[in-house]
Amino acid sequence: MAEKKNKGKRRKDEYTSPGDQILEKPAKEEYAIAQWMRKNVPIKKTKFLSHNVQYFTASKAIDALLDSNWSKGNDPLFKSREFIVDYLHTMLEHKFFHRARKVPVSEQELKGKRKEKKAIDSGDEKKEKAKEIEKEKKERGTDAESSVTEAKKEEGTDKEKRKRKIRLDMHNDQRFVDGLDAYVWIYDPIPFHYWIIGTLLVLGAIGVCLFPLWPPTVRLGVYYLSLAGAGFLVFIIVLAILRLIIFCLIWLLTLGKHHLWILPNLTEDVSFFASFWPLYTYEYKGPKPKKKEKDSDAEDEPDKKSDDDSSSKKKLLEDDRSGDGTNGQNRVEDVHDGSESESETSQRSSTGKDFEMVDQVDIDS
Repeated sequence: MAEKKNKGKRRKDEYTSPGDQILEKPAKEEYAIAQWMRKNVPIKKTKFLSHNVQYFTASKAIDALLDSNWSKGNDPLFKSREFIVDYLHTMLEHKFFHRARKVPVSEQELKGKRKEKKAIDSGDEKKEKAKEIEKEKKERGTDAESSVTEAKKEEGTDKEKRKRKIRLDMHNDQRFVDGLDAYVWIYDPIPFHYWIIGTLLVLGAIGVCLFPLWPPTVRLGVYYLSLAGAGFLVFIIVLAILRLIIFCLIWLLTLGKHHLWILPNLTEDVSFFASFWPLYTYEYKGPKPKKKEKDSDAEDEPDKKSDDDSSSKKKLLEDDRSGDGTNGQNRVEDVHDGSESESETSQRSSTGKDFEMVDQVDIDS
């Protein structure tokens, strides 16, 4: 029997090394400091081993704790940066956060991810992109100075983007160091309102189970409320069916040209009041009228009239040159008679009387 007990002790000693120590539970101050850090230390979000995590930088956490109330007063908890580093190291051992390693992402990995997410562009799109690149190169070739400045700006932006594109990996040396290392949060406290909502749900479930013990008046009121809720649900279902029937009838009668939806947001994922507004939406999807051709025809008509007037005037002038002077004057009179209403102001003399056309026979006499 004694040999069996000794064998059991040996097996336990094999699995537990002498350097291992059982960690104590974290103190209340550590929980308070962790909650304060979650609220006041800048946090960034990223992916760590296919999980969305939040991390902070060590130097920023130390700076924030130096300005906190724990570093002020006659007997402060944190007297220097070294004290803060040691305290945060104990918090790391108590599994409030762990140290991660920043790994820069290469361009090849980014290209591979983009190819997985996006489909390969078609040949037409590639040609259009090539044309746009050629145009940009020509424009940059004309302005050498602007191209140099743009290239510098692009290099600066590329460098900034490269700096930002990192991913986190587990660090082998798990200790807290004052620097730019990333520390991923493990401690995720449950908000206080979650506890309140949970207790209310439990109390509600217990109250429903004790429904036979309720007073008769309360049970009757709950009965009427349940009937009202069921009636409202039936009303919504009937309304959704009616609006679909009305849409289909109008669509069939107009051969798909008119689309009328009553309460279009009724079945959408919106709030309660937004589902009943607007009351209706209407769309016309038939052939659109051609306005451009009508406008062009209206513009061509006055041009044709002006061409006809100019050709008639030319013919009159040619007849005047070939025939007598009297006939020419009479024809000119006819032309001017047609345009008197348009040029009355130009035919007025200084005395206020109109000009009178006289034949040459009257002038000779």
